[in-house]
Amino acid sequence: MIPAGEGQRLFVGGQWLEPDGGHYPVTDPATEERVGWAPEASPEQARAACAAAREAFGAWSRTRPEERAAVLGRAADLIRGRTEPYTELACAETGATTGTARAMQVGVAAARFRRYARVEPAEWAVAPQVNEAGPMGRAAVMGALALRQPVGVVSCITSYNNPWANPAGKVAPALAMGNTVVVKPAPQDPLSVYRMAEALEEAGAPPGVVNVVSGRQVSVGEAVVGSGDVDMVSFTGSTAVGRRIAEACGRDMKRQLMELGGKGAALVFDDADLGSAVAGIGTTFSFYSGQICTAPTRVLAQRGVYAQLVGRLAGYARRLPVGDPRGPGTVVGPVISAEHRARVESYVELGRKEGASVVVGGERPPLEHGFYVAPTLLADCANDMRVAREEIFGPVVVVIPFDEEDEGVALANDSDYGLVDYVWSGDVARAFRVARRLRAGGVGVNTVGRNMEAPFGGFKKSGVGRDVGSYALHAYSEVQAIVWPG
Repeated sequence: MIPAGEGQRLFVGGQWLEPDGGHYPVTDPATEERVGWAPEASPEQARAACAAAREAFGAWSRTRPEERAAVLGRAADLIRGRTEPYTELACAETGATTGTARAMQVGVAAARFRRYARVEPAEWAVAPQVNEAGPMGRAAVMGALALRQPVGVVSCITSYNNPWANPAGKVAPALAMGNTVVVKPAPQDPLSVYRMAEALEEAGAPPGVVNVVSGRQVSVGEAVVGSGDVDMVSFTGSTAVGRRIAEACGRDMKRQLMELGGKGAALVFDDADLGSAVAGIGTTFSFYSGQICTAPTRVLAQRGVYAQLVGRLAGYARRLPVGDPRGPGTVVGPVISAEHRARVESYVELGRKEGASVVVGGERPPLEHGFYVAPTLLADCANDMRVAREEIFGPVVVVIPFDEEDEGVALANDSDYGLVDYVWSGDVARAFRVARRLRAGGVGVNTVGRNMEAPFGGFKKSGVGRDVGSYALHAYSEVQAIVWPG
């Protein structure tokens, strides 16, 4: 084990290597103190990681699925057995509260490795076809088999808001299907991903099957995308960066999986259970301090409940304890960095200039250290305001009124994004009718909860492709058809 804080090394081809670019500090968003030293890889080292993954691919892809599953299962057990130290590191790197870091970061990562330790059929029969005699040969009954083959080397570029669950959601299904991976974690919190690599190494992943390279320089990410050894890029992050990656993949016809930004609409109808709606929408304030692409940040409230909903959301936001994420009563921790805090604050000020009313929040919490943003509610908004159209990625909720169902649906769909939307209504038939009309990859009906076997991904600029559950196995594989005369 390589203790965090002693100059983390890169993991390339089964070796722990000193980074060519030295180290840079990882900062605790709550205390502004140094958590550890992260390695700055050179583009050459990033390409070497891709080459190591290519070299390891042949043998790993031919390994029996049961053997690959066993590696993932052992990794899940190792991660779960080290929940406490891994939780402490996740809190320190991301500013997540202890409960969130334990359950939603480390806990979900372990669960995802355990999920893909389950071997599933990778082939299925296709109905026989009777072919008449013709230019292609004599009459015959043609049998066929469709099977899933690994894509090859997958570059996994992950987001800062969850350095455990996000990489695990890419690495585990990719390895289960026989791919090899190069992980490029977010520069703000890469140390947790190296702990994950240690667990996989200890679990028996052969050299080169898993590689991790980090760095603040754009050239490192460009290297793991552009390498000729890479067959697929799986990216979670902003739409702007995703567009550049997709362009690079398109030039070389590389497969891609893009999980990008969101501006989730939450339609709240007059007959909704407002307590449920407020609790669900309130997760934007509390869950990762709003740094989550699935957050219901754009509330569309039917006129009959608009004033009451704004009042109850304001009361909810005012009661949320903001502070040290390690504190037992803390609900809202910091955002990831001083730069991101400034960005979120600039959006709140922009909302004021656009004519929104700052009902609660809008000021910096009076804390001596840390990158905190107060839970903020903007009312009297219109759908053409930038605060209603652009992803803020912080604890900020905007509220927009509407009158009739068709208007609410039109407002919800009037967005560049389409990741996850929400509907709150006491009329279940209407809720499902509206859900089907929403142009989003997922819709929560009277909940912000997730089914972890349901497909996940976005419409429009929220991404390309689907993962989670068996859909991730599809995402990290190619379908091959084998045909023979019966």
